[in-house]
Amino acid sequence: MEYKAFMIKYAEIGTKGKNRYVFEDILCKNIRTRLKKCGEFTIKKEYGRIYVVAEAAYDYEDTVKALQSVFGIVGICPVVMIEDTGFENLKQSVIAYMDMCYPDKNKTFKVHTRRSDKTYPIPSMEMNSELGHVLLEAYPQLSVDVHAPDILLQVEVRQTGAYIYSLVIAGPGGLPIGTNGSAMLLLSGGIDSPVAGYMIAKRGVAINAVYFHAPPYTSDRAKQKVVDLARLVSAYTGPIRLHIVNFTDIQMAIYENCPHEELTIIMRRYMMKIAEAIAEQEDCLGLITGESIGQVASQTMHSLYVTNEVCHMPVFRPCIGMDKQEIVDIAEKIDTYETSILPYEDCCTIFVAKHPVTKPRLAKIKESEALLSEIIGELYQKALDTLETVTVR
Repeated sequence: MEYKAFMIKYAEIGTKGKNRYVFEDILCKNIRTRLKKCGEFTIKKEYGRIYVVAEAAYDYEDTVKALQSVFGIVGICPVVMIEDTGFENLKQSVIAYMDMCYPDKNKTFKVHTRRSDKTYPIPSMEMNSELGHVLLEAYPQLSVDVHAPDILLQVEVRQTGAYIYSLVIAGPGGLPIGTNGSAMLLLSGGIDSPVAGYMIAKRGVAINAVYFHAPPYTSDRAKQKVVDLARLVSAYTGPIRLHIVNFTDIQMAIYENCPHEELTIIMRRYMMKIAEAIAEQEDCLGLITGESIGQVASQTMHSLYVTNEVCHMPVFRPCIGMDKQEIVDIAEKIDTYETSILPYEDCCTIFVAKHPVTKPRLAKIKESEALLSEIIGELYQKALDTLETVTVR
């Protein structure tokens, strides 16, 4: 069956009280943007619902896939829209809907009616009974099951018309992008950081990203891998401004002047400093990392404490309490996993120490960083001055 419209359901937005319309308007805007490549649609808003109406031929599969990437949507319902809500017309429409959608009638069903238009003369319970009765008369193969039906036929009667549907396609949930400011994601070529960006974006946060490149120790293929990951994440977040930092000189200075067991921690601290500086330029309100407690030496509680000390902005770590398989499951769901496991080394992997410290002391790390005092300022500024920024869609 070719549907001409979709009913969009949301959940958390409905709890926003007097600010609800702000979230609804941003959700409508995000839907409109995401559907530009799928066809011509009209987006209209009614209380508690948003409707996407096709104005011309469109690709159903592409449209559903696009809607499934819009944060804030919890349900996508292909609907048949009925302008004449007279009950006799409604009965015939329900019969026609069942015939078109379910050629095999050897199924159980239940009718659930929602009467949003309280002036409609027939109560919901009576409509449920009457519509169920006409369906049984039209298709004797059907049978009623009010507990676990094969088909839950839903009818919403509103002042603007009636909507018939039985399929609810899950959306990603969350809050619409753009309702909660922006943050800077430290994006590596690994599994965790794209997942972290996705999870924070799901809470309505717009995403910028920074990648630390170390030529010639990391290849252009490693850089392209990160661009590809940003593109995959942008399917959910919208366009991402990706800032590529040439980190080689800073890494070499740390490698040549600091104790090798502290390399990862000191490098990580400078990454956070640079990321925060770029975040401030981009009006971001926080940093995002893919760190998970205990996963590697730089992610122990002691290491995270020492790393955080250089930051003034809040650092969001949505993967912090997950084990690796939980993170992998999300990476597979958002299609970043296969790209993340491509064998191109990032700058952290290249310069990792054989026996990294797992319980660094802040005073000792600062003492080691003092060995860089005469050269690090110039290298830090050079890294910011030679920044490459691309917009990834």
